[in-house]
Amino acid sequence: MSDNFPLFPEQASTFAWQVDYLYFLLLALSAFFAVAIFFFLVLFSFKYRRRSEDERPRPSEDSIAMEVTWSIIPLILSLAVFALGAGVFFRMYRAPENAIDIYVVGKQWMWKVQHPEGKREINELHVPVNQPVRLTLASEDVIHAFSVPAFRIKRDVVPGRYNTMWFEATKAGEYRLFCAEYCGTQHSGMTGRVVVMEQDEFQNWLSGGASGETMVEAGARQFQQLGCETCHKESGQGRGPKLSGVYGHTVELTTGQEVVADEDYLRSSILDPGSQVVVGYKPIMPTFQGQLSEETLMQIISYLQSLE
Repeated sequence: MSDNFPLFPEQASTFAWQVDYLYFLLLALSAFFAVAIFFFLVLFSFKYRRRSEDERPRPSEDSIAMEVTWSIIPLILSLAVFALGAGVFFRMYRAPENAIDIYVVGKQWMWKVQHPEGKREINELHVPVNQPVRLTLASEDVIHAFSVPAFRIKRDVVPGRYNTMWFEATKAGEYRLFCAEYCGTQHSGMTGRVVVMEQDEFQNWLSGGASGETMVEAGARQFQQLGCETCHKESGQGRGPKLSGVYGHTVELTTGQEVVADEDYLRSSILDPGSQVVVGYKPIMPTFQGQLSEETLMQIISYLQSLE
C-alpha cells in the first residue's frame, strides 16, 4: 500500500503493539479454524459420499475422547484470548499516577482542548513523548468519539457526563485525530491532529503564548463571579457544604446514600443540585443548567479539585 493509504496504522503508543497483537492473534485463530473446517468439510463430503443407490450407511460409534478434545481445546483458547483481552482493557482504563491531565470538549464539529496551565487549542492536541497523558472528555451537544488510530485508542464523548482515557506516545511526530461516532452533517470534517513533542520542546511550547490564567485560576474566578463562596464558605458555616477537601472523598446524601465526590458528582451538583443533596443541608442551591459551557464547568471542577 502507498504512504497515503497504509494497510495498517503506524504504531505510536504503548498500547499499539498490545492491541495489534490481540488483533492478529484473533485473526490467525479465526483463519486457522476457518481453513480447518473447510478442509474437513470437503474431505468428509468426499470420503462419506453415497457410492450407490443400494448402499446402507453404517452407524458411527461414539468417541468420548474426541468429544472431550473438541470441547477442551476451544475452551482453553477462549479463556486465553479473554485473559489477554481483559489485560489490555484494564491497562487502557487505568491511568498511572504520573499522568498529566488535559481537558477536551467535543462540539459540532470541532475539538476544543484546554491544558491546566492555560494553553488552549482547537482541533490540535500537543503532548510530550514518553509521558502518560490522561484526557477528560465531555460533549456540548451530541455523542462524539475521540479516536487516534496510531495510538489505538477510542473513547465515546457523551453529553451530560465525563469520560476519561489515557495514552503514552512513544514517537515524536504528528498523528491524525478523528471523531469516530456519526455526529451530524459535517461529521467527516471533525478531524484534527495530535502533535507529539520532545519533553523540552513541549515545555517551551506550553509556556509560550498561554492565556496567563491556569484552569485552576480561571475556575476560582468563575467561582467568585457566580457568587458560590456566599453559601460555600471556607468556615463551613454557610448555607451550603464546605468544598475544601471534598473531591475524592465520600459524601453522605439526604437519601442515606453515600457517593464519591468525583468529577461527575461535582458536575451534577452544579447543573442539578437538587438531585444529590448533602445531609444536613436544604436543597436551596439554584441550577446552572444552560448557563455554563463545558469549558467553564471543567475550570470550576479543576478549582474544586485543587482545594484541600
